[in-house]
Amino acid sequence: MPAATNGTPIPFGTGPATATIGAMPLRRLPPPCPRSRSRGFTLVELLVAVVVLGVLLGVALPAFMDQMRKSRRSEAYTAIAAAQQAQERYRGNNSAYASAISDLTALGAVASSSGGRYTITVSGASATAYQVIADGTGSGQASDGTCAKLALQASNGVITYASCSSCSSFTFAANDRCWAR
Repeated sequence: MPAATNGTPIPFGTGPATATIGAMPLRRLPPPCPRSRSRGFTLVELLVAVVVLGVLLGVALPAFMDQMRKSRRSEAYTAIAAAQQAQERYRGNNSAYASAISDLTALGAVASSSGGRYTITVSGASATAYQVIADGTGSGQASDGTCAKLALQASNGVITYASCSSCSSFTFAANDRCWAR
């Protein structure tokens, strides 16, 4: 046991921070630290994180893109509604509906949707019927599956709807899955 300067023993762990034995000072050692793990991530942890991220992106990204395309359809609905209203105003002053979208632009119809994702056309115009078609353009809406082309038909006062991916003629019905209401 170390002794103090007066010769009395000092029990280990008590007393001043340093003591002397004769002329040599003793210093108390700090308590031993438990082995700490080095900081950072292991390769396995990083690989697990990358795999989880890949799975999430593989599932979430297609669903997100589908929702974006679905929300952008509102541009087509708005442009078709504007053309429909313009057709009715046009018919109020003429004996037949307009056969071209250019005849309706002064009445509020547009040839392209507000975001430019759809091209609007009018076809099949007569004294009692017309069709308004919104055709998806660009990589986003043109790849909207069966909803890439949206059409509205007014015939004898009855409104029907249709959609397709790339067709030359439509099958109109009272309800269509792309025309959610």
